[in-house]
Amino acid sequence: MLAGTEFLASIHQWDVNAFHRILHAHKFQPIVKAAYWVSRSADGWPYPIMAALLFWLGLDENLLFVSTLALAFGLERTIYLLAKKGFKRRRPANILPNFRSLVIASDEFSFPSGHTSGAFLFVTTLVLAIDPAFSFLYIWSLAVGCSRVILGVHFPTDILMGALLGSTIAIISLGYVTA
Repeated sequence: MLAGTEFLASIHQWDVNAFHRILHAHKFQPIVKAAYWVSRSADGWPYPIMAALLFWLGLDENLLFVSTLALAFGLERTIYLLAKKGFKRRRPANILPNFRSLVIASDEFSFPSGHTSGAFLFVTTLVLAIDPAFSFLYIWSLAVGCSRVILGVHFPTDILMGALLGSTIAIISLGYVTA
C-alpha cells in the first residue's frame, strides 16, 4: 500500500471505531429523540426565516449578517455538493454490515455533513457579524453534528469537516462583504 492510502485507511478505521462507540447512545431512547429534533432544527428552512426576520428589523449589523449569510450559503452549498460528488464517501448504512440508520438521508454520500456545515456557518456568521455573545450557539452546532452520527447517517470525520467547511466559509464571506 502507498503511504497515503495507509493513512486514509487508518483514518477510516478510527472513524468506524468512533462511530460504533457513539452508537451506544441508541440504547437511550431520550438521546435518540433529542438527536432527531436537533437534527431537524438544521434541515435548512430555519436559516432563511431567521435572515428574513433580521433583515426586516433593519439594523446595520443585521444587514451585514444577511448579506454575508447569503454569500456564505451560496458558496457553502456549491463546495458541499462538489465535495459530496467528488469524494463519494458512502454513508454508514451503505458500508457497515448489519447496520441501519435511524433516519433516511437525503442523498447517498456522507462527506462532508451538510447539516453540520450549515449550522456552523450560520452561528459563525451570527457571532462575527452581529455579536460574539451568540457564541453559546456553538453548542447547538456541535449538537447538530453529534445528532447526525447518533442517527447513523454520518461518521465523525464527516462532522469535523462539515464544521470546518461552514466556519471557514463564514469567515471568508464576511471578509469579502466587509472589504
